[in-house]
Amino acid sequence: MLLFAIVTITLALCWYSTAVWAERISGRLKKWHVVFFWIGFLSDATGTITMTILSKGYLIDIHGISGPVALLLMLIHASWATVVIKRRNEKLITSFHKFSMFVWMIWLIPYITGVIMHMK
Repeated sequence: MLLFAIVTITLALCWYSTAVWAERISGRLKKWHVVFFWIGFLSDATGTITMTILSKGYLIDIHGISGPVALLLMLIHASWATVVIKRRNEKLITSFHKFSMFVWMIWLIPYITGVIMHMK
């Protein structure tokens, strides 16, 4: 189960990073970015749930606090991206990358701390 959790969280990093950086480089939010945001969120949620089961709960440390916060931000981010695409608001479509970069940088905190704190 540990390997499954590590793989799904690392896949989340790949999906999410690809979408965030592709959106930033293109300067426009596109439908495929939104799909990748959702896949990244679902991958991260799956890995987080698996890790939580393995560790028998959350620890109160930087990783244990920033992880749920980042996961919630990813959910808000993917949901808002969906709304922006559906509304076809050009101003939001071309400025959404600012929010994406913010969420991605926050998400990196639990990813990196998880790697560092749990290396053996």
